Amino acid sequence: MAASTSDAGTRRDFLYVSAGAIGAVGVAAAAWPFIDQMNPSTAALALASIDVDISAIQPGQQVIFKYRGQPLFVRRRTPKEIAEAKAVDVNSLPDPLARNLNLSDSALATDEDRATKPEWLVLVGVCTHLGCTPTVSTPAIPEGDYGGWLCHCHGSQYDTAGRIRKGPAPQNLLVPTYSFLSDTRIKVG
Repeated sequence: MAASTSDAGTRRDFLYVSAGAIGAVGVAAAAWPFIDQMNPSTAALALASIDVDISAIQPGQQVIFKYRGQPLFVRRRTPKEIAEAKAVDVNSLPDPLARNLNLSDSALATDEDRATKPEWLVLVGVCTHLGCTPTVSTPAIPEGDYGGWLCHCHGSQYDTAGRIRKGPAPQNLLVPTYSFLSDTRIKVG
């Protein structure tokens, strides 16, 4: 008889846990519409764009803007940086995809698919490893081995086209949707 009493306790415990789990799932399902309505609508996201004046950016210089709460790198590349980026074999890259929102998902990470106009590179400045902000390499302060960006947190190195070359980052820096409004203005988003 003692065995049946402990079995009943075990069954009772199972019923309590099961009822609690089903109740938790029910509460989460009921609360989700209220939580989801707090996200911005697609119409609001479509309006989330900025116009960037690039007239003062000199060759070899980068300016950082704020775009959707993240740093936006706009770099005016030198002919040397463009040549270095074009010389890279896509098959040697850790991430062979362009990650360019202006192109299809299968576009390769050639320099032409990373920059609409070779002189101008527009990137979301967030390391694809853990979301840090990489620092730019300049002739005065060289960063990393590839002349692009270095994420000091874990050593991810990007080249002059924003492609991951070394380190733990799994993907290239993202190229956001952008278009040239004129020779001196870019619309991002």
